[in-house]
Amino acid sequence: MIRHIVMWKFRPGTEKEQTEFLTGLRGLQGVIPELLRSEVAVNVGQGNYDAVLVSEFESLETLETYKNDPRHKAVSALCKSIREDRVAVDYAF
Repeated sequence: MIRHIVMWKFRPGTEKEQTEFLTGLRGLQGVIPELLRSEVAVNVGQGNYDAVLVSEFESLETLETYKNDPRHKAVSALCKSIREDRVAVDYAF
């Protein structure tokens, strides 16, 4: 199993787009079969990053399939247009 964690810092003034992005990301659960589990959350504390995704996949190959799915790519394109920074880690568990 692979856990894929991503955090984003968004540009100021993009709150509407942030909501749209996070809603779209949550909507991929149950739609893209390779995505076994996901949790999307907004930072409620004082920190450098604004939101996080924690998701699980059967393998690195199924993670890549998810990343290349057109539905994920559409959501990802919105994120790329509003983010200042992104960090990610993938690990086996």
